[in-house]
Amino acid sequence: MFTCSLPFKDINRLMYSGCVSPVCEMSRAKADEDDYWNSSKFTLAFTFDEEDDDYTRLKESKKAVNSISALADEDDDDDDVEKVSWSGEPVGSISWSVKETASKLRPAGDSRELGFPKISASPSLPKNNSVYSLSSLFKAKTKVGGMLSSSDSFSDTPARHYAPELRKPKCEYKDYISNWSPQETILKMQQGKVVSLERFQSLQDKMLLLDKAVDGHDGNIITAILIYLKRSLCKEVLFRELDGRETALRHYIHYLKESGEQKVLLDLFRALGRTEDEALLQYKHHLTITDENKRRDFLKTCLGLPFSPEDSLHVQDHYTLLERQIIIEGNDKQVERTGQSDVFKRFPRKASILNMPLITTLYYSCFYHYSEPEGTYSSPANIRRTFKLAEKQYFLTALAARAKLKAWTDVDSLFTTRNWLGFTKKKSPVAFQRVLDILHKNNAPVQVLEVYVNLLEDLELKINMAHKFKCHDVIINTYRDTKDKKQLLGYQKKFDMSSAEHKKIADVLNNSQIRWKN
Repeated sequence: MFTCSLPFKDINRLMYSGCVSPVCEMSRAKADEDDYWNSSKFTLAFTFDEEDDDYTRLKESKKAVNSISALADEDDDDDDVEKVSWSGEPVGSISWSVKETASKLRPAGDSRELGFPKISASPSLPKNNSVYSLSSLFKAKTKVGGMLSSSDSFSDTPARHYAPELRKPKCEYKDYISNWSPQETILKMQQGKVVSLERFQSLQDKMLLLDKAVDGHDGNIITAILIYLKRSLCKEVLFRELDGRETALRHYIHYLKESGEQKVLLDLFRALGRTEDEALLQYKHHLTITDENKRRDFLKTCLGLPFSPEDSLHVQDHYTLLERQIIIEGNDKQVERTGQSDVFKRFPRKASILNMPLITTLYYSCFYHYSEPEGTYSSPANIRRTFKLAEKQYFLTALAARAKLKAWTDVDSLFTTRNWLGFTKKKSPVAFQRVLDILHKNNAPVQVLEVYVNLLEDLELKINMAHKFKCHDVIINTYRDTKDKKQLLGYQKKFDMSSAEHKKIADVLNNSQIRWKN
């Protein structure tokens, strides 16, 4: 292989002369060289005092490449010449092709030392306006004697040579592969970075990671760490470590509830000795049972669980209520089907009583079974006694049910009480104003409303409620009792002279025994 050690400008001159043999040219005389260059057919002249820099070399090399096809056509007889690049490397060699590709990728005006450039992660493509690269021009075929013909390269299929695709810089994978501390890992997670937790293998590192997550007060990160611990630790170890970490434990319990992992949650409560929570979780399972008989049997098994005293009473009442509802539902279905009761004909049932709340069950009983004796399961009095309902709860429920049926006699009996002397008195555990609202909502007649308006002790409230429900007799009697003639005259003007109210007011005004105050 031939190598050239001549300076850059000497090599350039030799290339343009068509002879690249340094042995023959060095033997020429200096005078003959001047004549030789002056007789050259190329008009482009070279001066040896030009600035010898890399940018000038690059421009000259491009000019040489553009004219190489013409040289190849004229000098086909120089088969004994081996062509070299400006750096002395044979044209078409691997090292030459790499350097040519690198020089093309180098930005214009870059005067750094020529060499293999630093290439970005994505490969750079050649410009679309040229189908040949420098390497394709020198992709020559081997002729006899090991010579390469540059003209043959134009007949080859155009080839594009790209720089090899390199892996992404290691810094871009830093969040995945770096040896972050637990504190740094939590910080990266708070910044939204994807961080691998697999590097935390020891129990101490995992617990430290969890503690740092709790210190960060970010519930999402705490849950994410707990999910990783759940997958990487056995249940016994995880439960033991969570026992002294209340914040993490609450998040873990919430996560298990939301994900529906009831078995794991039961195991957790057992391991921590939280028997009441375990019992409540088992009791909650009744919500998934649709059959009423099976649900009743399940509730019966829950009676022996270690509930707190308050919760134990609740479960007992739930079981008793469902058992009673099943009995009432079965009997009422049969009565409704046979048509034995008038109330079921007038007001057909719209829904089943099963699994209804206690107050709804009481309302149902007051609506359909109000007159039944206390010894029956469906009796309102029996329900009140069994479940120890407060007087106000029972009163309001019974009032609403009987008013719905327009059973005004039953409504009146709710207020009637007897003292030890046998005298009756109307008394209500709730304000009469609220009673009037319930009665008016159920379209009670004026005669019924007047009874309860008169039971109001506040005079101003009585007048306002009488105006609201149009209880004219109450208003007239109140103005008469207060001897307010002016108010009575003003109220008389609201009625026609032929109306009963107008005549009643006239009779009151003509009564000479009343001593008016105005």
